[in-house]
Amino acid sequence: MAMSKTTGLKLLISTSTFLIAFLLFTSCQTIPSGSQKYPKLLAHRGLAQTFDISKVQWDTNTAAIIYPPEHPYIENTLPSMEIAFSYGADIVEFDIRVTKDKELAVFHDYLVDYRTEKQGLVSDYTLAELKTMDVGYGYTADSGQTYPLRGTGVGLLPSFDEVMARFPDKKFLVHIRDGGEEIGKILLEKLKKLDKDQTDNIAVYGNDTALGMIRKEYPEMLILSAKIVKRAVLDYMLVGWSGYVPKSMRYIHLHLPLNFASFLWGWPNRFLDRISKANSRMVLVIRRGQWSGGFDTEEDLRKLPKNYSGFIWTDRIDRIGAFYKEKTRE
Repeated sequence: MAMSKTTGLKLLISTSTFLIAFLLFTSCQTIPSGSQKYPKLLAHRGLAQTFDISKVQWDTNTAAIIYPPEHPYIENTLPSMEIAFSYGADIVEFDIRVTKDKELAVFHDYLVDYRTEKQGLVSDYTLAELKTMDVGYGYTADSGQTYPLRGTGVGLLPSFDEVMARFPDKKFLVHIRDGGEEIGKILLEKLKKLDKDQTDNIAVYGNDTALGMIRKEYPEMLILSAKIVKRAVLDYMLVGWSGYVPKSMRYIHLHLPLNFASFLWGWPNRFLDRISKANSRMVLVIRRGQWSGGFDTEEDLRKLPKNYSGFIWTDRIDRIGAFYKEKTRE
């Protein structure tokens, strides 16, 4: 007996509903885990002074709005990186800019005015001149009434080469703060002087032009930009239900806010397993206003999925590293 159109339509809808539900279940269920797992830690600028990131605009002088200091460390310096690794950082992030003499200074702001006693662009000074400056000069937590770090940062600004020499076996995320081909060319020259074990420990993010140059010479180096993340996530949302990881999500360093990551196919454990096999890395951040911030308190950590074993971004490696060290002793 022939099936009626109404019956056929109902059967099609029922079958489709079942198939979608099955795919969602098999894709999004987590992989059972045995022992307790903890996240890996990415320390932003080493151990740095922090501030209310929700109040920051693109050109905000963040040194002028810090919280009262709880430690003496200054961002993007060798001591801040050293202490971050000692607290358990698996990766340290730092910023680079081109100097007047075409070196790479480890410095965040485009102006030296914000953190030092001098004025002008980073590119107005040679590396040697930058090294004479006090990178703790401009920090204040009380609108300029006091400057608790002034005088402590003289000579602490390092170069990219010095970071690599000081920590030859550590992992880094390098933020390209300048744009264009110039910084890409200079960074490539620096990378080519390192051995493969060291370049394997480096990921790079920032300007797409420079990243394109890096990708051409180092196709397996992890890279990240807003454009790359957008393409990768859109592609994955289209095909990730099947377990397939698109080419755009391979060999990338992926940053995503926690509240968005939960919508990814297979989140959390299946997704982490998939991108690991695709030679990529997942880092969770917390959205604060228009910017992404770190997991900096125990309250933040309670938001993580149980047994989450990917990376988290933190601006307080001293707190978070100490918390997980204590957990592993229990």
